Amino acid sequence: MQVKIEKSWREVLASEFSGEYFKKLADFVKEEYLSNKIFPPLKLIFNAFELCSFDNVKVVILGQDPYHGTGQAHGLCFSVPEKIRIPPSLKNIYKEIVDDIGGDIPSYGNLEFWAKQGVLLLNATLTVRANSAGSHQGNGWEIFTDAVIKEISERKENVVFILWGNYARKKKDLIDETKHLILEAPHPSPFSAYTGFFGCKHFSKTNDFLKKSGKEPIKWLP
Repeated sequence: MQVKIEKSWREVLASEFSGEYFKKLADFVKEEYLSNKIFPPLKLIFNAFELCSFDNVKVVILGQDPYHGTGQAHGLCFSVPEKIRIPPSLKNIYKEIVDDIGGDIPSYGNLEFWAKQGVLLLNATLTVRANSAGSHQGNGWEIFTDAVIKEISERKENVVFILWGNYARKKKDLIDETKHLILEAPHPSPFSAYTGFFGCKHFSKTNDFLKKSGKEPIKWLP
């Protein structure tokens, strides 16, 4: 697997790409793409990094795995390409945005417009086998994405880390709370959204923090 990633990330993560674990991960991923149906498409594995450079990161939203259905995953957590049906979790995210700051729910689920504003939409595992959730966990992606979180925490200031669900909340220990804002809530899936995700007001809280930090707020709805 030849790593093609945006320049600022390539520099920040140089030691990861040269690490022994990443070489094994690359071999595993390459073999998986050759022998199985894997999502997202190979060219979109690092799409979150391409659309949101290290220098531009203002917000980090953590997911777990890419979507494992045909046509859904395109390298951004919670996001799907246009013309793909909006997944239930993203429907709930949109509902909370509207309840929090007003506006209308979009007709599509492509969140590239978030990424281009400085929202890193990071899955802990960047690839998955078709119709097999969690199938690429434990092969090195988590080491890599933990390093991404640590580098952002150490090198930047006043970033908002949004942790939804127990899996994402476990990453809290990687983040320096004295320099950044951490927002936690249950996962927006239909199974847990009513236990505290709805009403969390993370979108207005994020923008309030960014404005106080002298940064441009995020336009959450198109």
